[in-house]
Amino acid sequence: MVFSPIEVNTYILAGRSGECAIIDCGCYTAEEFEKLSDFIKSKNLEPVLLLNTHCHLDHLFGNHFVFSSFGIKPRFHRLDEYNRIGSPQHAMRWGLVMDEPPAAGSYIEHGDIISSGSISLKALLVPGHTTGSLAFYSEQDACVFTGDALFAGSIGRSDLPGGDYLTLLDSIRNNLLTLPPDTVVYPGHGQETSVGREKMVNPYLA
Repeated sequence: MVFSPIEVNTYILAGRSGECAIIDCGCYTAEEFEKLSDFIKSKNLEPVLLLNTHCHLDHLFGNHFVFSSFGIKPRFHRLDEYNRIGSPQHAMRWGLVMDEPPAAGSYIEHGDIISSGSISLKALLVPGHTTGSLAFYSEQDACVFTGDALFAGSIGRSDLPGGDYLTLLDSIRNNLLTLPPDTVVYPGHGQETSVGREKMVNPYLA
């Protein structure tokens, strides 16, 4: 689902027993969150995880809605705490308003397995877009949620605080392109792609 004026992709990953993980909840308005909630209710899902690939404001907009409605605190890498704290000031630069998002319930480290019921995701640290950028890999579903590290035909910007171009390239090559070629890539913005396709056509990774 695509939310906010910045058009961030929000993903809902459902387990077989009805539990679900919300990844990068970008709902900016109450109406957008109602749309997300209605979808969750229509599928008889129970949110159990709120995960952030990184803490840029557009990926955090909906965290306070999820926390206040479902009592779930977000989880992300500790090295992105500076972005969470600074997000209200960053929002002002976009002409937007937001309160400071809720603090992490716990931090995620590289290699952690995040699981609940039949949901199982491996956290991969992919710095370069931000210091603590993460990707979430589901081996059982052959997909990876890459946030703003890797896009279809492009990569994340590295000119914001905590970004570094060479670090980002190294992260993508070592932690994402090493996944099986048929792994579906679900990015933070834009359309899905695959690891194999990006190896072949992404001009930044030639």
